[in-house]
Amino acid sequence: MEFDVLVDVRLRGGISDPAGATIERALPALGYDGVSGVSVGKTVRFTMEAADEAEAAARAGDLCASFLTNPVIEDAEVTVRPADG
Repeated sequence: MEFDVLVDVRLRGGISDPAGATIERALPALGYDGVSGVSVGKTVRFTMEAADEAEAAARAGDLCASFLTNPVIEDAEVTVRPADG
């Protein structure tokens, strides 16, 4: 079976996020008051072959730990669903 995988990578709490801080500082000048807690991360999307959803999730988690994230400073949230089509 094919599964669509979405990996949302974010910096762990307490890790400096200069890109997020820069965006947050710029927002009031652009007319967007009251916005806080801006953080910048990355999203990785791919399709994976696996026997079932549990296997796809486990393989995607292994991929995150070994290649897609820096586990010292980043956390990843993995979403797996059957591929469309």
